[in-house]
Amino acid sequence: MGRAFEFRKERKLKRWSKMAVQFTRLGKEIVMAVKAGGGDPNTNSRLRTAIQNSKAVNMPKDRVEAAIKRAISRDEKDYEEIVYEGYAPHGVAILVETATDNINRTVANVRSYFTKYGGSLGKTGSLDFIFSRKSVFTFEPGDRDLEELEFELIDAGLEDLFVEADENGNDIAVVHAAFEDFGKMQKAMEEAGLEVKSAKLERVAQSFHEVSEEQVTDIMKLIDRLEEDDDVQAVYHNMQE
Repeated sequence: MGRAFEFRKERKLKRWSKMAVQFTRLGKEIVMAVKAGGGDPNTNSRLRTAIQNSKAVNMPKDRVEAAIKRAISRDEKDYEEIVYEGYAPHGVAILVETATDNINRTVANVRSYFTKYGGSLGKTGSLDFIFSRKSVFTFEPGDRDLEELEFELIDAGLEDLFVEADENGNDIAVVHAAFEDFGKMQKAMEEAGLEVKSAKLERVAQSFHEVSEEQVTDIMKLIDRLEEDDDVQAVYHNMQE
């Protein structure tokens, strides 16, 4: 079948693996949302957002419903959200968001990854000057007049609106707002008739650390290993090539 077949097979396996990780993370987010605010998305905005994000990555509807049922029945474990901060090799800042049912296991694993790949774990709050928490929304721009849309969303706390390419090379519009304006912006976008593809609270780097191609390889070993851990929900960095 040749090398082309093997290449396609490897790409497919990587895509399936990435989807499985996304489904696991969203399943946890759904459980935490239900436990915090109940199983009705009409009255639980966090759950409504988690379901919206699950649709964006094509998470099967039965998996979403199963996660909600588990959380409602209280059979599902409780998860605690913890943030770890540190530095990768070559001085790149790394922030790791986790959701865990075993803090001792999670901190031991995260610390071991930093140590193994030449990084160091720091104290909570040590990267506050590098990352700020933002409300981040995406939608397909289509024929929408984005300049006009900016005026519509300014009162809801719009800080930035730009278009970038997604992983498939298609245009995707990105909206940034302050952390505390998440609900207000989500409502404003719905009222503007936008079909939001994803809505998240993310850590956005305010300053960047430039690295070489060779150094990127070292840093990505740590980031990849962190992202493979089942307790890790998101990994952020300030690397700039």
